Amino acid sequence: MQLSKELELPYNTAWFLLHRICHAMGERYQIYQLIGTIELDDTFFGGKKMGGKRGRGSKKTKVIVAVSKSEDDKPRDVKMSVVQNLKNKTIKKFAFKNIQKKSIVQTDAYHSYRKPLAENYNHKYEVFDSDGEMLRWLHTIIGNAKAFVNGTFHGLEEKHLQRYLDEFCYRFNRRFLESNLFSHLLSAIASASPLTFAELS
Repeated sequence: MQLSKELELPYNTAWFLLHRICHAMGERYQIYQLIGTIELDDTFFGGKKMGGKRGRGSKKTKVIVAVSKSEDDKPRDVKMSVVQNLKNKTIKKFAFKNIQKKSIVQTDAYHSYRKPLAENYNHKYEVFDSDGEMLRWLHTIIGNAKAFVNGTFHGLEEKHLQRYLDEFCYRFNRRFLESNLFSHLLSAIASASPLTFAELS
């Protein structure tokens, strides 16, 4: 709606433009890998479904989230990926694509994390304690991402969720580069692969 008003464009044109911008954001941050110490977990997006299971048995949209931390234990960069399941193969594919080998990866004790992360990473896990400090930055960022998605995009469709998460990650990872944000985004858009309206329908 803001793009439509600012640029005096029809809503559908502004919607298409927004998705192409988010597409460019996603492509740009995919070329980087997280390094150092990383918190990793999964979460779920979507409204409540009557009779559905909770937690990892939920029918909501599954998302894997990873957050790298600085030496003083502050969040640095975040990656989020919509996935179909939380099986070993899926976890391994996400880690291989997004996390540099030999990094320290911190997770809860979920069984699907153990084998794929043990192969190429220094995997540290423990039973999750909601009252402790475990994965606190990751869960804070997940909460912010849900507020961003739910507060900005009403009636969000699952098939478009990844691009909105790409926008959130792009903004978060460049939160200290506000003065150069526009020029960086312009460069990302200029080098992005094409996205057609048919692909969004």
